[in-house]
Amino acid sequence: MEEDHSNLPEDIDALRAIIAAQADQLAEQARKLQSRDTLIDKLKAQLAVLKRARFGSSSEKMDRAIEQLELALEDIEAAEAEAMAPALSSTASPAKAKPSRQPLPDHLPRHDVTHQATCACPVCGGSDFIRAGESVSEVLDYVPASFRVVRHVQPRFTCKGCDTQIKADMPSLPIERGKPGPGLVAHVLIAKYCDHLPLYRQSEIYAREGVDLSRSTMADWIGKASTLLEPLLAKLRDHVA
Repeated sequence: MEEDHSNLPEDIDALRAIIAAQADQLAEQARKLQSRDTLIDKLKAQLAVLKRARFGSSSEKMDRAIEQLELALEDIEAAEAEAMAPALSSTASPAKAKPSRQPLPDHLPRHDVTHQATCACPVCGGSDFIRAGESVSEVLDYVPASFRVVRHVQPRFTCKGCDTQIKADMPSLPIERGKPGPGLVAHVLIAKYCDHLPLYRQSEIYAREGVDLSRSTMADWIGKASTLLEPLLAKLRDHVA
C-alpha cells in the first residue's frame, strides 16, 4: 500500500526530525523483537529439558509445567506474528527473515479448487483460448472431525422349503446394547488420556455438533472399555517384564 506523502513538511529540519523519530521507532521495534526472540529460545530450551526429564515419568507437576511453557510460547509467538503483520503487508522487507516453507506432506489427500479465468481477453477481447499450463498453490486446511451413524443391516430370508427365517449375526460391539462404535470409544479414550481433555469438556465440544453425550455416559464407556483392554494390558506387562 502506497503512503500519502502530500502532508510532509517542506522544511529540511522538520523532515530530518521525522526521519529520526521513525528511525528511533524502528530501533525500538527491533530491540523488542530481539528480546522476544531471546525469550522464545529460552522457553524452548526449558521445554526441551522438561520433556527429556519427563520421559518415563508421570509427574503431574512436571506435566503442568510443560503445559504452562507451551501456552507461554503460543502466546508470545502469536503476539509476534500479530506485530509483524503490518510490516509484512507493506512494501518494506520484514525485519526478521523467515525460514523457507517445508512442502506439505505427500500422504495428505488433495482437493482441487479450480479458479477459471475470464472468458474474454483483457487486451483484444477475443474468446478463443488454448490452455498454456496452470499455476498451483497449495494451502493446508483442516476438515473438522464429524460424527456419523453406522447402520448395521441384517437382511432376513425365509426358506421356501420350511419357512425357516435366517439372518446374519451382528458383529460384536465394544459396548453391548450400547450406541457407541469402536471409533468413537477410541476417540473418547485418546482425548481423555492422551490429549488430557476431561469428559465434561468433550461433552461441550460434541454438543456444538448437535450430539448429546453426557459426562456420565462417556465415563461408563471408559469403564467398560477398560475391561475390554485388560487382556492387551496383560500382554504388554508380560512383554516389558
